[in-house]
Amino acid sequence: MENLEEDLTCSVCYALFSDPRVLPCSHTFCKSCLDNVLQLSVITSIWRPLRLPLKCPNCRSVTELPSNGVDALPVNVCLRAIVEKYQRDGRPRSPVCPEHPGQPLNVYCVQDRELICGFCLTVGRHRGHAIDDLQSAYVKERAAAVQLLGGLRGEEISSLAEHLRQEKVQSESVVQEDRKAVAHFFDDLELILAEKRDRFMRALNGASVLLVETYDPLIEQMEELQAEETALISLSSSIEEEEEEEPLVYLEKVHQLRARVNTLNQIVLPQLPGLHITPRAEEFIEEHWTRVTIRELQDGPIPDISCCHPHRHSVKSAQKQHEKSRLWCSSVFLVLFVLVLRSKESMQD
Repeated sequence: MENLEEDLTCSVCYALFSDPRVLPCSHTFCKSCLDNVLQLSVITSIWRPLRLPLKCPNCRSVTELPSNGVDALPVNVCLRAIVEKYQRDGRPRSPVCPEHPGQPLNVYCVQDRELICGFCLTVGRHRGHAIDDLQSAYVKERAAAVQLLGGLRGEEISSLAEHLRQEKVQSESVVQEDRKAVAHFFDDLELILAEKRDRFMRALNGASVLLVETYDPLIEQMEELQAEETALISLSSSIEEEEEEEPLVYLEKVHQLRARVNTLNQIVLPQLPGLHITPRAEEFIEEHWTRVTIRELQDGPIPDISCCHPHRHSVKSAQKQHEKSRLWCSSVFLVLFVLVLRSKESMQD
């Protein structure tokens, strides 16, 4: 059954026979194909004859048909049975047309370079296209394929691919070198900046130490004076609260109070150091660092931070301050002494 496909194909439509009709010359064609051939013959005639001439598409012999046309031709019953059996039980090796079910793809369309069936050629989208049989198309396309492959640029493409790989490796090497250069550059910058920062901080730490050495002893001295004043006030209050005390004892205590007040009064109060931190960091950075380029970064200056006196207190003003302190202490003592005397007088009365 597999080798019958070519014998079961109509030579007009290249499809399996459909309602095959046999001519007197023994050639068989599809009824629809003969109808088309007869229709063309009738159209070319000026009038419609009583007998319709039909020229065989194969041998060109003429058969005169009655008025009912192709219907008068006998059916090739044997061939029709074979076609039906082939369609039912056969397993054609060639693929089947997806557009016309049951029709084998047994014709090669030269224009579209694809396999088609007989219906595609006669009534489908390949109508009027140049065709070839499968074997001939196979031989031609095989030779063309050999020539086509011969035109491939295998060596050129392989060489270009190898050069591309080499160039990629070289480019990646360049990028890697640039990565190292960038990392080295910024690592150096970080080291320089870190060293400058540490030196700047050490200068500020030195100023901080100087401030502690200057202010802490003065603060401690003032705290001691405050404690002594508090003790004197407490002593004066205790003397005043003694109601039945001997005059000699009272005078002795007042003498001691006066001595301690005089001693406190003799202590010279320190001046405010009024230290100035110079130069100020923000001003120094604005003046010396904002316009420093990377090339000049290594030479960026670090300030010598100092704590200096503003020289606004003269010796004379210091003496005046000392006199004021002595007067204040004397005033405190006189007030306390007057309070004690008055309290004694009131007790005697």
